[in-house]
Amino acid sequence: MKINKLYIAIVLSAGLTLHSCKDSKFLDVPSKENVEAEDSGTVYTPEQFVNGVYGMFTDWDYAFSFLGITEMISDNADKGSSATDSGGDKLLLDNLTYTSTAGSFQSMWARWYKSIGRATRAIEYTEEYGLTDEAYKNRLIGEARFLRALNYFYLVRGWGDVPIQERDYIKREPAAEVYAYIEADLKFAIDNLPVKSAYAAKDLGRATKGAAQGLLSKVYLYQNKWQQAADMAKTVINSGGYSLEKDYATIWRLAGENGPESLFEWQARGTSIAHGIQQYSQVQAPRGGAVALGWGFNIPSQNLLNAFNAENDSIRRDATIIFRGETLYDGRLIDNGVENPMYNEKAYSSANGGAGDTDKNIRYLRLGEIYLILAEAANELGNSNEALDALNIIRTRVKLPKITTTDQAQLRQLIWKERRLELAFEHDRWFDLIRTKQAKAAMAAEGKTFQDKMMLFPIPENQRIQTPEMPQNPGW
Repeated sequence: MKINKLYIAIVLSAGLTLHSCKDSKFLDVPSKENVEAEDSGTVYTPEQFVNGVYGMFTDWDYAFSFLGITEMISDNADKGSSATDSGGDKLLLDNLTYTSTAGSFQSMWARWYKSIGRATRAIEYTEEYGLTDEAYKNRLIGEARFLRALNYFYLVRGWGDVPIQERDYIKREPAAEVYAYIEADLKFAIDNLPVKSAYAAKDLGRATKGAAQGLLSKVYLYQNKWQQAADMAKTVINSGGYSLEKDYATIWRLAGENGPESLFEWQARGTSIAHGIQQYSQVQAPRGGAVALGWGFNIPSQNLLNAFNAENDSIRRDATIIFRGETLYDGRLIDNGVENPMYNEKAYSSANGGAGDTDKNIRYLRLGEIYLILAEAANELGNSNEALDALNIIRTRVKLPKITTTDQAQLRQLIWKERRLELAFEHDRWFDLIRTKQAKAAMAAEGKTFQDKMMLFPIPENQRIQTPEMPQNPGW
């Protein structure tokens, strides 16, 4: 049984209704969400409003559409399931034959903007509520601004220039402006959030100062702001608040949940009243056979397996991939009757099996990635020794030999490879391929054609119908 963690419902209460306070043009997603409680006479606290923002990460969108546009689209994963099951648009995403009508883009575009709207309303409500404890008020606002920044980060990485919903107009803002907006939210969060250890046990899972610092270092990385990325990564590493799990495989098991390596996780709960990340594990669990745990989507590619084997990286391979015929760490046999030869072990839930409501947290940001951010940024700054130190800390944990080259170009490639192996199935591979301009070659190695227009996702067609004045991304 899970204890001492933040359980967050998708909605604050059955008595709350959501509506738009201005013209709604974001796929029926309000530009700002208001919560009406007058009919019930209930007054909700600012904390309940903020909790509702966290709850947005538990929706079904994260069990299917999210997987499609972050993993199945990349060289790390294939669609999986049965050959006859297209998964809606998942086969199109896997084959890079998708268009602007693909439902997964529409779902996540709407999800992220709806989450942003809820975060903004939580900020406004908290500011207007009349809290006299300034530190507590600013902490709640800091949490909401952290969550808003996280959602904008997905949008700007996927679509480039995107509208900033809090403006009084609907216009695609330059990506640089969106990034500046994200940075401002995260800097406020850093200044006003407590460190992880300062939270009461009941609040474990809330955004922390370290989470905001870690996300800001990643935001800097994606903008090639090397010095800022390195400085912020070192701030997290040197804070003393985090440490690497000794056993890499433990990170994705119950024992590693909200553990010493964790900067931020999407919290889950396995009950139907306030369910966790809906069907995240079930959708990816082994399909068929005697186990019949799930649907079998988002399976490791042969390309990813080859990458692990080429590096002799058996520790991370075996923590990332479930193999047909394998007996898992908890004693469960994945018999030879399952439909596919491999499945995603990082999504596996031992306790819930094939239940629709997962008890498994999604590890969004962890110290292992912060070391790799430092390694990449330091290398780009010409600090090869610092880069090697950070890189080899990650390799030593999984018993791989240390890298010694100080050649910047060679080291860059090695760091990118390390990111792939360390962070496989943690929902960043596609964005990394785009950011590092490796996508065309990587997809060609998979026998797929990457077109230049795929550097950005297409604006969903339904959005274009509602706001025809919003320009489509080039080529779509």
